Amino acid sequence: MKRQIKIKSLSLALLTLIIFTACNSDDSVVQNSQAGVNTGSGINQGISITRDFFGKVLDETNQPIPGAMVTIGSQMVSTNLNGIFVLNNVAVNKKQAIIIIEKTGYLKGIKTVVPTDGINQIRAKLIQENLVATVMSGVPSSATLTNGTKVSFDGNFKDANGVSYSGSVKVYMYHLEANNPDIEVIMPGNLQALNSNNQERVLETYGMLNVELVGDSGQKLNIGDGSTAEIEMLIDAAQTNAPNSIPLWYFNETTGAWEEEGLAVKQGNKYLGSVSHFSWWNCDAQFPTVTFCLEVVDGANATLANVRVELFRPNATYPRVGYSNGNGEICGLIPSNEILTLKAFDQCGVEVHAQSIGPFSVDTNLGQIVLPTVTATLISGYLVDCNNLNVTNGYVTLNYGTLFSDIPTTTGAFNFSVIQCATLNDFTLEGVDYNTFQTTGDISFNFSNTNVGNIIACNAVTEFISLQIDNEPVVYYLNNITTAQTVSTYLTISSNNPTGTDYFYIGGPNSTLGTFDSTVYSIESSIMNINYNLPINISYNLNAFGAVGEYIDMNFSGTYTDNSGNVRSVIGTAHVLRD
Repeated sequence: MKRQIKIKSLSLALLTLIIFTACNSDDSVVQNSQAGVNTGSGINQGISITRDFFGKVLDETNQPIPGAMVTIGSQMVSTNLNGIFVLNNVAVNKKQAIIIIEKTGYLKGIKTVVPTDGINQIRAKLIQENLVATVMSGVPSSATLTNGTKVSFDGNFKDANGVSYSGSVKVYMYHLEANNPDIEVIMPGNLQALNSNNQERVLETYGMLNVELVGDSGQKLNIGDGSTAEIEMLIDAAQTNAPNSIPLWYFNETTGAWEEEGLAVKQGNKYLGSVSHFSWWNCDAQFPTVTFCLEVVDGANATLANVRVELFRPNATYPRVGYSNGNGEICGLIPSNEILTLKAFDQCGVEVHAQSIGPFSVDTNLGQIVLPTVTATLISGYLVDCNNLNVTNGYVTLNYGTLFSDIPTTTGAFNFSVIQCATLNDFTLEGVDYNTFQTTGDISFNFSNTNVGNIIACNAVTEFISLQIDNEPVVYYLNNITTAQTVSTYLTISSNNPTGTDYFYIGGPNSTLGTFDSTVYSIESSIMNINYNLPINISYNLNAFGAVGEYIDMNFSGTYTDNSGNVRSVIGTAHVLRD
């Protein structure tokens, strides 16, 4: 797998913020359910502040996604081999930060959090694009998923500029069902919403649907002006009290909130409704909210980090889920004036505590929630480099039961506070040193000694390619690097992941040492987005060309124009072994 890392400093302690929302499914709680369109001023996002973010991006099988581009505010970074990203001192709004995650072949991921002091930890899963059908413009058509969720079109489509489109249309669809255990990390936003009366609300979902339309040339399409599409969304069988009618909400990628637009009606085991454009759509009940915080501690009053906490409204089918941060804290939005059931779980998914809380009519900090039957176990140690010096720019990952927790370190020290499961005594740690691109690999431990001492990140990287666009962070390609001298003198240097969606390539008919221009060598990269119809002014310096098993060294720099018409600068180095 290609390993792609952007260098950023790692600092402070790990912090997690979760938005709690757990809602009943009852006709009596569906408010403002008229078919309305919100035209208000939006949710108050607060003043501009700077905050730090540390996150992990996974796929549906819990495998890390390297090379995903993460944007927060005006800053951008790519995930490394372990799906990790770091962005520090990011300008965001006090009441909302929007995290956009993009990777070719996956649906765009968008998370929203209320940013806090310290490091805000972000967890996200990206869903692979699923081509369901190819339809033609000008005629009625439909696309159906295997569970019966369906979209019907009248044949009228337009492109991103509003121009009427004629041709074939690829229909990509994904139905995020309410019973999906990963709904929290897949869904866009955090179920914060603005209804048709401009009131802030928190939602209970009965299912979400994403539809993307793509034309013959790969252009994004949407429903044509004056047209609608009919959606039919399967209702989870466990949601037996699903109301007969429910508001429709679309996700606004600009504001990071769900906004009310239209109405869905229950027919059989589906909700049916009409939509005038495509993004994410959601069938949701809505509730007034208050801000709510608590601190999770054990029977000895020690803070408990990484504890799974669920909140249920009365008769709710599914809870909203949160995890306590490094200080044992959880904050977010909950339904107001409701008695809620709070449940806490250990790292093996066993319930260790339950109690009733509320109702709350105003913003509330509940203080400590004591889990009297458990005791925090502290896993601690130091991450050091090959010279046994503390790593000042790295992180450590703990894998224990259902818990995958990552802690950045700037001093080498790391601490994980966990609830030890009765049935599981083993855990693994992996440390990564960003400065040297070395890792400990997975190291196994058990709870007989949780002060693990020093773990050494000393698996040296033997070859790399670095690439920097403008003043963006440096991208490193570390794995799946291949080089060749073919057809006498033709030189190629490349790096590809197994699916080929991320890549780097330099090639040219010359392996003689010296300096050459773009008439000799060509360059390609998934992050450069070069427009090859315009001049490319990049200079290549081939400094070493060793025998097989020895190094090829090349550095390059210059300018090019991307497909958006922007002139970009590029600088890079290849230090690679000749294959």
